[in-house]
Amino acid sequence: MGVIRSLKRNFTGLLNKLLNKKSARIGIYGPPNAGKTTLANRILRDWTGDAMGSVSDVAHETRRARRREGVTIKGNGNSLSLDVIDTPGLATKIDFHEFMEQGMSEAESKRRAKEATEGVIEAVKWLESLDGIILVMDATEDPFTQVNVTVIGNMEARGLPLLIAANKIDREDSSPSTIREAFPQHPLVAISALEGKNIDTLYEEIAKRFG
Repeated sequence: MGVIRSLKRNFTGLLNKLLNKKSARIGIYGPPNAGKTTLANRILRDWTGDAMGSVSDVAHETRRARRREGVTIKGNGNSLSLDVIDTPGLATKIDFHEFMEQGMSEAESKRRAKEATEGVIEAVKWLESLDGIILVMDATEDPFTQVNVTVIGNMEARGLPLLIAANKIDREDSSPSTIREAFPQHPLVAISALEGKNIDTLYEEIAKRFG
């Protein structure tokens, strides 16, 4: 299967070059509840009329990476065909007691914690196959978390193009400027994935930086 997948990827890349079609495999990363799936749903609804998956206020709702191929977006005269990968929330520690506090049974909480841990491992593995990263950060929270610093350091070490989406600017307590000051070395777009604020600017940056 690995050989077949590699041949298919190489053939697709060659075909895109022959047709002069820009394409990129983009991962949507970030901590739990930052709005990754909400953003993935926004992208798919805007350009395909579909959705990536369900969202929840409970952390680690997404526990397996979800992929949608051939999503063509346009921005500022640029067109780009994306493979969008919505990844599980990244965390340095997953405690099943946090799920019990949400009303889950101990057995269900332990199962969810195990699946969430496996999801983090899967998300890290996906970094080996991506052309770029959209890092979603919650603009209402302190950006200097161990997760954010570790994730950005990992991506920088891999040389992956990185675009920060400072999400939740629809909330009064949001401060995207704090994120910009924390990580000035990377481009940033302040958005509300939920309400669609500044989403066209995000599409322009995606098409420009990943195309």
